[in-house]
Amino acid sequence: MPCFNEAGTVSALVDRVLASPWCAEIIVVDDGSTDGTAKVLADIDDLRVRVLTHPVNRGKGAALRTAFAHVTAQYVIVQDADLEYDPGEYGVMLEPLERGVADVVFGSRFLSGRPHRVLYFWHSLGNRTLTLLSNMFTDLNLTDMETCFKCFRREVLASFTLREDRFGVEPELTARVAGGGWRLYEVGISYDGRTYAEGKKIGWRDGVRALWCIIKYAPSVERRRARSG
Repeated sequence: MPCFNEAGTVSALVDRVLASPWCAEIIVVDDGSTDGTAKVLADIDDLRVRVLTHPVNRGKGAALRTAFAHVTAQYVIVQDADLEYDPGEYGVMLEPLERGVADVVFGSRFLSGRPHRVLYFWHSLGNRTLTLLSNMFTDLNLTDMETCFKCFRREVLASFTLREDRFGVEPELTARVAGGGWRLYEVGISYDGRTYAEGKKIGWRDGVRALWCIIKYAPSVERRRARSG
């Protein structure tokens, strides 16, 4: 659970995750928060919750890299601390893994009849465009590459090391999965998106970085890089 300045939501989110029958452990990475998040996390009293801290903000990718290095459970779900994604849908995410047909599952906001908050047109268009470009470079047919709701078998995460520190981690993770030949499924999920006034943090600069990461981590580019040493 990457967490940056989410004092208003993280306690409620942790409670909802702990209430899931699928929850074995929660690893929260407080990524240099300055709004009292650290105090909220310190007040959580459950042995399944482990809090790791970055002294300064390093970005979502860096927070995930720290968390992935400490996970012990068989399955790993990325759960942002902002209440946009519903822990009540873990069973939906895990079903292909439990059936043994998938190694990775992405929760798609666009492949669903589930409830969605109606928000930004240009943000949605940007997500779809980045997904299309990612698909072109990975030869996948995803509907929502930029989703933050992703689930992995732990051995998938152990097979690579993330390089991106910030939101470029989403296209990097997708490219790593594609390059590793892992079995990838999508499932439809609900989405309760936030406005920028409510704390949404991703912006147009992150979109530009995502475009660069789609090219940089494309499996064909990575193979050429590996051959050249």
